[in-house]
Amino acid sequence: MNRIHPKKLLLSKWTAVAPLHKDKHFLVTVVVKPEPPAEAIEWVEIEAVMSRAVHRIAWRELKDPNRWRQGWV
Repeated sequence: MNRIHPKKLLLSKWTAVAPLHKDKHFLVTVVVKPEPPAEAIEWVEIEAVMSRAVHRIAWRELKDPNRWRQGWV
């Protein structure tokens, strides 16, 4: 399991184990703030390095080692 804290997500680098729409390397560009602010962070936006495509995913998905590797591998 990837160890990660939601406050450390911004600008972190990730590699998809199985490419997503032909993209493999991603950067977390936005940590979506919850409404109200006292709630826990749920979503992040990741941007593909090559195509600049943006995807919104639940940040907890990044903990799954079968889908994501931390860093650019």
